[in-house]
Amino acid sequence: MNYHEDDRAQRLLDVFPIAGQGQINVSYINSTDHIVAWHKHEKQTDYWICLKGSIKVGWATEEDGCEFKYLSDKNPQVLEIPPGIYHGYKALEPGTILAYYVTRKYDPSDEHRASIGYFGEEWKTENK
Repeated sequence: MNYHEDDRAQRLLDVFPIAGQGQINVSYINSTDHIVAWHKHEKQTDYWICLKGSIKVGWATEEDGCEFKYLSDKNPQVLEIPPGIYHGYKALEPGTILAYYVTRKYDPSDEHRASIGYFGEEWKTENK
């Protein structure tokens, strides 16, 4: 198991190492100020579940632009992010925990990035 921390989250990586398989990772997101976006994979599929708190997930393609999906511990569900989909997130509550399974071990050559705002998206959440 590896540990990585930066200003966005603390991460446990490859929590249950399985030779030749993907990875199970856990992110502890302490701030609602950071947006972790955009990247996509050409070969890897991600499966995300919010174990605690809530997350605004950005989902985008060059052709269709951006849409948002929401994950929460109040309505547990797994979000499948297939290859070719740009994705990212913003925690909506401090102390949010995101668990995710990726079908391949981390490979930086399979990751393609775009800057925040690339799709004309608005990450701010409106008060209603």
